[in-house]
Amino acid sequence: MQSTHLFSFIFVLSILGSSVCKAQDCSLPPKTIKVDQSGQGDFKTILSAIDSVPDKNSQWVHIQISAGIYKETVQISRDKTCIFLEGAGLNNTSIEWDNHENTDESATFTSSADNFVAKDITFKNTFSRPVLNSYNITPALAAAVRGDKAAFYQCAFLGVQDTLLDDDGHHYFHKCHIQGAFDFIYGRGQSIYEKTVIEYSLGKSGSTRDGGSITAHARESPDDTSGYVFKNCTVTGKEGWNAWNVDDVGNLFYAEEGCRGAGADKSKRVPWLKHLNADELKEFSNISYIDKEGWLAKLPFDPTI
Repeated sequence: MQSTHLFSFIFVLSILGSSVCKAQDCSLPPKTIKVDQSGQGDFKTILSAIDSVPDKNSQWVHIQISAGIYKETVQISRDKTCIFLEGAGLNNTSIEWDNHENTDESATFTSSADNFVAKDITFKNTFSRPVLNSYNITPALAAAVRGDKAAFYQCAFLGVQDTLLDDDGHHYFHKCHIQGAFDFIYGRGQSIYEKTVIEYSLGKSGSTRDGGSITAHARESPDDTSGYVFKNCTVTGKEGWNAWNVDDVGNLFYAEEGCRGAGADKSKRVPWLKHLNADELKEFSNISYIDKEGWLAKLPFDPTI
């Protein structure tokens, strides 16, 4: 599979105006809870630790998760705000389950709350790994992110179809690894992916289908500011962009700037690929695209360490 290193790859699809309420800041210092399957912490499961957080919480709660494979589905409801999940490394702490079929219910991990942070964790949906039948591909989410002001650092999202639902709100993904084969990053989020590996894994899935896609953004209004920005990322696959059941490609917005690598040749791109000047590129690639309020500077840990 060809690899493209992206200096600044701007991808914004047109398709549902959304309104996002402003998420309130969380107070410091954080309260710490420990999860350990062997019983050496406060809880043995991640979900039980999350359930212990009071509704409408306004103080950061730091949930430290020991190394291990946690076979459970984890849901953070909208009222469970200000939660910081931290594992022992994405190769050491993994949350895994195999639900499938229903995109609204199949996610191994779901966060619907505002002000959420995850660090050093793998979120994995084990269904369809491998896929032996060429059409035996069904939605099987690794994670669904629906709240505002959600950030992920050094996390992995592993699946085949619909791996990551990046939905309503402002989201940030830094040094993550996202793997899938069929529209595996999708939703209505306004998000920046930075220094992240986007792995198109159709061959690894075992499927003999000819094609798949990385993204399927669901924006429906030209007044909606949502979109996906991939900045300084590495992407496998070289085919570029195409329309998905859209007759008027004038409603689509794709732009690609400063890419390099074997997959960066734009000569075979669709003719409606947009070109951004320096000011337009800055508008999308600057962190202010998702962080005009400075919420990333108020996280309960120093991301530079």
